[in-house]
Amino acid sequence: MFLAMNRFKVKHGSETEFERVWRERDTHLATVPGFVSFALLRGAEREDHTLYSSHTIWASRADFEAWTHSEAFRSAHRNAGGNKPLYHGHPEVELFESVLELNALGEAA
Repeated sequence: MFLAMNRFKVKHGSETEFERVWRERDTHLATVPGFVSFALLRGAEREDHTLYSSHTIWASRADFEAWTHSEAFRSAHRNAGGNKPLYHGHPEVELFESVLELNALGEAA
């Protein structure tokens, strides 16, 4: 398993619009080999922003990297620059490789 995460510092008052953009965007992820799941998470409120994290889970790092070079990736991110006024700075990208996975029974997956 491989997880790709982006953290966003969304300006106060922009949360509803930020969430709408994500809800309505055409991600193209369902057609990409190795894609497992996506989540947009709302975190803590800070002095000047609300923390959000988007993350995708992939079958492997190779699947994730193939997606970043695909037409599906370019299509999904085509209008991303227009949303920059909603948050402070650039999204912070974090990439993780699985070293241990447990299922609901506590067994290694």
